[in-house]
Amino acid sequence: MTAGLSLQTVSYAFGAKQALRDVSFAVEPGTFCALLGPNGAGKSTLFGLLTRLFTTGQGSITVAGHDLARQPRAALARIGVVFQQPTLDLDLTVRRNLLYFAALHGLAGREAETRSMAALDRLGMAERAGELARNLNGGHRRRMEIARALIHRPAVLLLDEPTVGLDAAARFAITDHVHGLAASGLSVLWATHLTDEVRPADQLVILHRGRVLANGTAADISAGKPLSDVFLAKTGTPA
Repeated sequence: MTAGLSLQTVSYAFGAKQALRDVSFAVEPGTFCALLGPNGAGKSTLFGLLTRLFTTGQGSITVAGHDLARQPRAALARIGVVFQQPTLDLDLTVRRNLLYFAALHGLAGREAETRSMAALDRLGMAERAGELARNLNGGHRRRMEIARALIHRPAVLLLDEPTVGLDAAARFAITDHVHGLAASGLSVLWATHLTDEVRPADQLVILHRGRVLANGTAADISAGKPLSDVFLAKTGTPA
């Protein structure tokens, strides 16, 4: 099986500051992978590389079989992204936000409508299609952004700290929805600094100071201990 996302010895530096050091891991289709690390661990830098905001000649990144450096257009077409900061047009309806994004992917007419409504339905948002985005609460805005990221049917879904600013109930609901998306066959990379968003069966990559400290199932890494305690012991940072 071809990994949805594969990184091999990826490194990146901002001048003299080494942000990532020989980062290697793969996320298979149907897998929810939590990228867990404290602030400053290198998570945002890694997402910058995955979305081609930055480029590096050190190591390789493959998306659904496409080399990101050699085939950037094909690789990026297989990625859906939800950034930490919201990127919605609050004066448009939910439906119009999705149709606008669909147009950026070359989708229009009935195909764009069908895909937009299908994506909203997957996130339990179909009944809100006619509402203005500004009238949604934080949790529903996030669901809308996730639905938008699915319109072009990506193989890999990247989410950078997607629950920042949400209350506990909204965080749980978003995390639960995305686990469901992974179960449907997507490769999901979920960046977080919160251990309670990680389930025992999830793949877990612990990133600290630009290095991978652990990569395996959360249950194996925690070995029966609270994951927050394991995280603190490995990074010196409470979660």
